Parts: sequence; structure tokens; C-alpha cells
Amino acid sequence: MLPKIIQVDAFTSEPFSGNPAAVCLLEEPRDDGWMQKVAAEMNLPETAFLTPEGDGFRLRWFAPKAEVDLCGHATLASAHVLWEEGILAEDEIARFATKSGPLFAEKRGELIEMDFPAEPERTVECSPPMLEASLGARLGYVGENRFDLLVELESEETLRMLRPRFELLKKLPVRGVIVTSRSDSPDYDFVSRFFAPALGVDEDPVTGSAHCCLGPYWAEKLGKTELVGYQASERGGVVRVRLGDGGEGDRRVKIGGEAVTVLKGELMER
Repeated sequence: MLPKIIQVDAFTSEPFSGNPAAVCLLEEPRDDGWMQKVAAEMNLPETAFLTPEGDGFRLRWFAPKAEVDLCGHATLASAHVLWEEGILAEDEIARFATKSGPLFAEKRGELIEMDFPAEPERTVECSPPMLEASLGARLGYVGENRFDLLVELESEETLRMLRPRFELLKKLPVRGVIVTSRSDSPDYDFVSRFFAPALGVDEDPVTGSAHCCLGPYWAEKLGKTELVGYQASERGGVVRVRLGDGGEGDRRVKIGGEAVTVLKGELMER
């Protein structure tokens, strides 16, 4: 049986907006090289590969140039596919085994809410010299977690007007750079953008995993545990965030959004 591959726009209810991901349904594991070639062929910010495992699924994510350890929008897309294809009943929890540990997703009406580990930042005492030149803007706060740099800018206008120098950003020893500011709109608590040229994605349209950092960061600054963020890319997307606790000091972030299928097909293997 040929593997199904389904393209989903995540963090949106409207086709051709939000963040596109391909979801490949496998009956058994495939080797890393094959998955990387499929991801390069799809040429989307992320391609997810789902294989049945135990009471859930093994989930791996590949950008066009490399595998990644955590991806929110492709997890959202994967959960959406499992319910839409009838692989899971709508009241079942989607359970994923990943490189970042166990992840879960459940349906809440039209919203899909994912349970992810918090990835809070720590202050960078001396920011990389090329960071300011890469972004072309005066930096405010700079922090980092195990994946990314986090930069707060002075205003939403500054954030939206950024024209990064991706050839410089690519040289930074991180997965990507999150830029953020308070929102000018009462509809959102904060806005953000995300750049990851080293992974073959100059600007990611909507980045769920970045909100594992953005959620704790803005929750502390604003004194709130439920927030709404807007990722101000060209396609744009809305991300809902709730801070939680997995027990025994395990900080969790609930990341919510909608998803819509735009394309279904099969991989024609020879």
C-alpha cells in the first residue's frame, strides 16, 4: 500500500493561510535518508511522519534540510489528520512519542489543543555580535533556550518592518530566532515572527514550538496564564496558549489552534 501524504494548513481555519505541513502516514518505520528526501521534495516548513507505536504514534519532523526535535504546527496537522481520516475517534486523545518526549493533543470543538513541554528562556548576558546586524533593528531583551534565541523588540511596528539578513542569521549556532513584542491590537497579547534559515526556512509562517518559550515569557511579563498570540508572517496565524503543570516540576504549555486540509495524495514509490 502506498503511503498517504496529506497537506494541512495549521493555526488557521482558512485554506492557504497559517502554516503548511505535510503529514505522511506510514505502516512501518522508514530510514532517515528517505524521510529527509520526502521532506525536501515537499519543500514545506515541516513534513511529519507518523508510524503506529504502542497506544499511539511515533512522530518525527523534518524540515527541508534537517530533522528537528520539536515542531508545533506539524503536530497540530498530524492530530488533525488522525481525526479527519477516522484513525482516531474525535473523543480520543492523540498520543505521540517524539524526540522531545511524549506529546498529546485533544479536540476542543473546532480547536485542537496540544500539550507540550515549556521551553523557557534564560537571559543572554552578551548577545551574538552579528544578531543586531542580522535583524537590522535595535535589540531589547535577548534570551535563549535549548533551541532558539528570543529577542523582544520595542514595538509591533518594528517587528513587522524587519527585513532580516538571512545569510547572517544562518551562521548563528541556534535552530532559529524568535522576535516578539507586545501587540498593538486588543485581540492579542503579543506578536511574534520566527526565522530559521539554517533549516531551509527563512521565515516560518506560524511556529507552535516557539510558543513553548513565548508563552512562559509573556505570562510572566503580563501576569496571565492564558494568552493569545499572533504570528505576523505573510500568511499569519493565531496561537492560543495556556500555562499548565505536569506535576513534579514539569512545566507544560497548552498550545491551541485550528487546522484545515488542502491536499491529499500518495507517494509513488518505485
